[in-house]
Amino acid sequence: MSVTRRSVLSLLAAAPVLAACGVGGSSTGESGGRQVRIAYQNFADSTLLVKDQGVLEKALPDHRIAWTSFDSGASINTAFLGGAIDLAVIGSSPAAAGLCPPLNIPYQVVELLNVIGDSEALVVRKASGVTDIKGLVGRKVAAPFSSTAHYSLLAAFQQAGVDPASVTLVDLEPQNIQAAWQRGDVDAAYVWTPVLSVLQQDGLTLTDSAKLAAAGKPTLTFTVARKEFVDQNGDVLDAWLAATDDALKKIKNEPRVVAEAVARQIGASVDDALSQLKQNIYVDHAEQLGPEYFGTADAPGKLAEQLRAAAEFLHGQKKVEAVPDLATFRAALRAPRG
Repeated sequence: MSVTRRSVLSLLAAAPVLAACGVGGSSTGESGGRQVRIAYQNFADSTLLVKDQGVLEKALPDHRIAWTSFDSGASINTAFLGGAIDLAVIGSSPAAAGLCPPLNIPYQVVELLNVIGDSEALVVRKASGVTDIKGLVGRKVAAPFSSTAHYSLLAAFQQAGVDPASVTLVDLEPQNIQAAWQRGDVDAAYVWTPVLSVLQQDGLTLTDSAKLAAAGKPTLTFTVARKEFVDQNGDVLDAWLAATDDALKKIKNEPRVVAEAVARQIGASVDDALSQLKQNIYVDHAEQLGPEYFGTADAPGKLAEQLRAAAEFLHGQKKVEAVPDLATFRAALRAPRG
């Protein structure tokens, strides 16, 4: 289905419901301090160490830090549209969609958290007898729509010469994908860990995001923040970036420390969390200023081009109305200090 202005109105209508459920709320905390509303996702990454160890709470004692878990980037974009969150962990595909009409969300990409590898993959049920992507024609395939997994699924179809219209695509959040898989309601799914690990127990992996990245369709995970929030809360952003940069370095130098925190947050074993962390590529803030990523003011890197390429792909799939020029994507990037 194409994205229409009517769908934006539906998203905005849903936003108060999110706020009523505790997603967002006033920018002033109940104790009188400023509230920082953070949207995160329950997959293995550096931000779960920040949450687990209360780093922001210690660095900003006069603030109330409100962490809310979301299942996908699409639901995070909905919350941004409703003014319910300030800062979020989100994939490159929903971020690209958010910067395009009809959403036009005024947020900035403030850091790169990881380059997605085989932590996201396309898995088919072994009992189906399907052994390649072409075999999915006529089958039911699930993915969270507007997510990096959805983008990668469509890229995998394009690479294999499969018309998406020849497949029954089902829009499900990760936990619902797991339930549908266990009921036998879907034949295949493109999803991320930890649900991916469950599906792989009786499934065959047909491709993954590492392979698609090597073929020119990379997906990434960012931190984005409302531009108004960035402009007015430099102290909060500095504290967040300091915490996440330290966490990114710990993944390289003290991976088990991070894995222990991730395990507590997602309810996995430490070994499972460690395995999941190894499935992505992590670059600290100094490395993010290289030409492959943010670059510098004098020599912009490739991130804006990659975001625009993702937007062009989404436009070709009728997921966004139009693609802004490259300058719009460059203006949305705010490189962290190295």
